[in-house]
Amino acid sequence: MLLFVTGALLQVRGQSRTVRQTLEEYVARYHPIAVAHMERYGIPASITLAQGILESDCGNSPLSRSSNNHFGIKCKSNWTGERVYHDDDAKGECFRAYPSVEASYEDHAEFLDRQPRYDSLFCYAATDYRSWARGLKAAGYATAPDYALRLVRIIENNRLYLFDREGGERLYAAAAEGESGFAAQSSVGEPALAAGGVDPDDYRVTINAHNGYNVYRTNGVCYVLAKEHDSFENIGRQFRLSPRNLRKFNDVDADAQPLTGEVIYIGRKKNGWEGNARLHTAVEGETLYSVAQSYAIRIKSLRKINRLKSTEVQFAAGDQVKIRK
Repeated sequence: MLLFVTGALLQVRGQSRTVRQTLEEYVARYHPIAVAHMERYGIPASITLAQGILESDCGNSPLSRSSNNHFGIKCKSNWTGERVYHDDDAKGECFRAYPSVEASYEDHAEFLDRQPRYDSLFCYAATDYRSWARGLKAAGYATAPDYALRLVRIIENNRLYLFDREGGERLYAAAAEGESGFAAQSSVGEPALAAGGVDPDDYRVTINAHNGYNVYRTNGVCYVLAKEHDSFENIGRQFRLSPRNLRKFNDVDADAQPLTGEVIYIGRKKNGWEGNARLHTAVEGETLYSVAQSYAIRIKSLRKINRLKSTEVQFAAGDQVKIRK
């Protein structure tokens, strides 16, 4: 399930236009640093990139623009460098300022390496990004209740986990090269195409536009793509649905919020794929959740079809996943 944000977004400020850095551009620019830090410190490159994407809004946040701080690290008592002040959990909090983004990345790695409360994370393999994400949340890196979930979704939606593997830069480049036009715009594209036999007429169909959202359909279920800084509350208001039902439709936790460009179903998903295909061939790193979202199938139904004991399943490349009985 690969989500590449393409095309520059423009913001007009008076007569000037500021070009927003896309997620694809962010990963292309900073993944070499993340990989180098993984080899030096043992921090998964996917975790470093996902934190940078989330904390800095792909380098577009006011904090990252004003101070090159891409990881939201606050001053703390031992910080002797430059400082800036931003409202966060409290008003006017002190954040570290850096001479370059590279310096921010270096400080992030050393921050995790030197803080005793993060010691337990280094017991996990550099390929175990899920445990790292949960460990960061448990250690108090961020106060958002769904912080670990957001990191995992960024990693899986964009295949950042490929950077954690040997030859990861080559694997990631090959995955990006092989993406179709649909997959470059939507997180449902590539997995469905990988299965073979998918009904093209019921794959991705634009059926309408409503309140600024294009409405698509797959497997007979309508969905939209979340906008920047969108929320289930906002999408629910636009489509007269409760946030609770939207989260239920999308198999996410009660405190989850959508990521930019993420597929959000606005109807109840099906118990199985209604097209001709019976099996989906998994690619490296796909999860039960990502396959369920790709095919608009309820995650509990997909687990039952495949006789799996847990919804927390990550598939290996080539695994055959049943998508209908």
